[in-house]
Amino acid sequence: MFETLKNIFTPVESITADEARAFIAEHPEGSYTLLDVRQPGEYEQGHIPGATLIPVAQLADRYKDFDPGKPTIVY
Repeated sequence: MFETLKNIFTPVESITADEARAFIAEHPEGSYTLLDVRQPGEYEQGHIPGATLIPVAQLADRYKDFDPGKPTIVY
């Protein structure tokens, strides 16, 4: 499972929260995927508008839901 996830998100570049905000502001919605990997309760308490919730434990089963042609911001 880890190897599958590693291949999905490789190469991975870490960015700061400010860099993520700037990226989102500079790109039209739909041109990237914003992925929230926290638990549902955390998501309900607050999330970035437009984020898709997929708890990290479900990523191996749902990785095919992602468009590999779009950048993905994971938090």
